[in-house]
Amino acid sequence: MRYGLMGVDFEDRVNYERLRNERLEKAREQLKVYNLGAFLCYDFDNIRYITGTHIGEWARNKMTRYTILPENGSPQLYDPATPAKKISSPWIADSVHPSVGSMRGAVPSEHGNVENIASEVKQTLQEFGVENKSVGVDIMDIPLIRALENEGIEVVDGQQAMLDARMIKTQDEIELLKTAAAMVDATYGEIARAIKPGVRENDLVSIANKELYAMGSDLVECVNSVSGSRGQPHPHVFSDRMIRPGDMVYLDIMHSFNGYRTCYYRTFVCGQPTKAQEEAYEKAYKWLRASIEAVKPGATSSDIAKCWPPAEEIGLKDEKEAYLLQFGHGIGMSIWEKPVFSRLFMDKPFEIKEGMVFALETYCPSADGNGGARIEDEVVVTKDGCEVITKFPSNELISCGLPGSKAYL
Repeated sequence: MRYGLMGVDFEDRVNYERLRNERLEKAREQLKVYNLGAFLCYDFDNIRYITGTHIGEWARNKMTRYTILPENGSPQLYDPATPAKKISSPWIADSVHPSVGSMRGAVPSEHGNVENIASEVKQTLQEFGVENKSVGVDIMDIPLIRALENEGIEVVDGQQAMLDARMIKTQDEIELLKTAAAMVDATYGEIARAIKPGVRENDLVSIANKELYAMGSDLVECVNSVSGSRGQPHPHVFSDRMIRPGDMVYLDIMHSFNGYRTCYYRTFVCGQPTKAQEEAYEKAYKWLRASIEAVKPGATSSDIAKCWPPAEEIGLKDEKEAYLLQFGHGIGMSIWEKPVFSRLFMDKPFEIKEGMVFALETYCPSADGNGGARIEDEVVVTKDGCEVITKFPSNELISCGLPGSKAYL
């Protein structure tokens, strides 16, 4: 993170007009690569990427908001808040239209909303002269797919094309990703001060939400908070379990700043760690550092994944069971983007390129049965290696909350 969060007149900070324009051009490039006449997007992250507009999370996955990007025209936004968008988003004010969807089937089919949408899509494609070309779609209800096909529209997979557009980040995207990570750095400082006997996992989730929203997060998507014996195997969800002396505690904080996400684990211990806990942490850290050091343009996803242990080494049956534990994934406007790293996919290597941003994460259970170590860092691929943008210390297991603990209070 180079500068502050606010827009000012004396420094060249995030340029949002440039951000919108560069994203739109990258999406248009992929229309040509995939030979598509248009994108038809219902995925909120793709809509934001193409149009530079946003609406509350209440509308996500309701199938009532979409955008069409024709190969030779401006994006057309169909939005339930059309009057507001015409005022708040002047760059698209002339291309925003009312939208009444099926609400994932909640609107009875006899109202014909699905058929009306298909007809509107057909009219838009005809207006831009692309009605006879394939339309790339990201996510969609089955009834709408059938209705589009009945209108003679060829529906194909458009999500791969959009993920390809989003894979290499622009300078403004990278700055926003760094800012989002910096907000989690600060949140972990509060988490370290809060861990002590009697504090519950959900109390730590509450602290994370408060801190992030106070700093300007536009969405705290999820906070995993896992302590003690719940830490092995990883449940991927928090509970109301009370932390006790000697418990390992790990958290994953996933939030968004201006649409750009984090996925960022750190592990702590309440009091002094046991030898087994320290050894588990050292292993997880060693595996993570090895994978980070392998990152550079021209390396592959397999070069990264081979730095991690086989599933059997952490007590699991196979790589399917270990999936998401020794893992890596692109990060941007959603938690998971291209590329993906796993020992499960080592036979299909994916080339690493400058400008990619992804998270790498490792896990190791403690041999004494009391918890596990979970660490994750986000990296930006540079011309000769990578830059770690998640800055909260991870080089040792941080002890908290009891006399003799190393963590600051």
